[in-house]
Amino acid sequence: MKALVIGAGQGRRLLPLTEVEPKALLPVGRQSLLEWQVDALVSCGVDEVVFLAGFNLPAVERSLKRCSERWSQAAFRSVYNPFYGVADNLATCWMARHEMDSDFLLLNSDTLFSQPVLETLLASPAAAVSLAVDHKDRYDDDDMKVQLDGTRLLDIGKTLPAERVHGESIGMLYFRGEGPGRFVAALEAAMLDAQAIRQWYLSVIAALAPALTVQAVTISGHDWCEIDYPVDLQAARRMVASWQADADPVLASAKTS
Repeated sequence: MKALVIGAGQGRRLLPLTEVEPKALLPVGRQSLLEWQVDALVSCGVDEVVFLAGFNLPAVERSLKRCSERWSQAAFRSVYNPFYGVADNLATCWMARHEMDSDFLLLNSDTLFSQPVLETLLASPAAAVSLAVDHKDRYDDDDMKVQLDGTRLLDIGKTLPAERVHGESIGMLYFRGEGPGRFVAALEAAMLDAQAIRQWYLSVIAALAPALTVQAVTISGHDWCEIDYPVDLQAARRMVASWQADADPVLASAKTS
C-alpha cells in the first residue's frame, strides 16, 4: 500500500520553529512528527511512503533516508513542488498525480495521529473515497468542516455555515477502486482554472462528492491533533508523552493508582 504525505509548505504560523525545518520534521517527543506518522503507516501495512515536498527539500530527503534505514521494509521517496511558495496544496497534489495509479492513502504532514485512527480508516467499508472525520461541540474558523448525509459527504470547507456542519476532516483520506482515477481527473480539470493555484485539494473532493461516493469515517475517541501553531505543538508533545506513559508499565501503573 502507498501513502502520500502532503508537506510542501513552510508552516509559517510556527515561525521561528520552521525557519529552517519543515513542520513535519519538528521534534514531537522522542521523534519527529513525520516519524510518528511513518511508525503508524508501516505498522498498518504501508510499504511506500511518498512525501510531497517543497520547502527545504534537502532536509526532507535526509529525513526520508533516515526513515529508510529505520524502516527497511518500506520504500521512501519525495515528489518536489518547486512552486510551493506561491501554490497551495491542490497544486502539490497535482504534481504527484503520477503516484496515484492504484489504491492509496493521502494525509497532511501536520496531522499527528494514533495508530487506531489509521486502523479505523483502513477497516472502513469499501468506497471510492473515504475521509476520516471527527466530531465536537463547536468548530472554529480554521477547522475543515464537513456536511454529511449519514456517512456520505455532501460538502467540505472552512466556511460552511454552522447549521450545515456535522464534523471536521482530520486531513486523512483513503482512495480505493475508481477513487484514484476520479481524483486525478478532477485534479487535472481543476488546474485548468487559474484560481486553482490558491485552492486546497479538498475543494476537489467537494467537487467530486455530488457524483461519487465520498464516505465519512468517524474516528472519534482516538487521539489526533493538527499542528499549526506553537500551542498545537505543545499539545502534540503532551499527547505523545501520554502514549509513552501508557507503553511503560511502571508509568501506566502510576497513572491509575
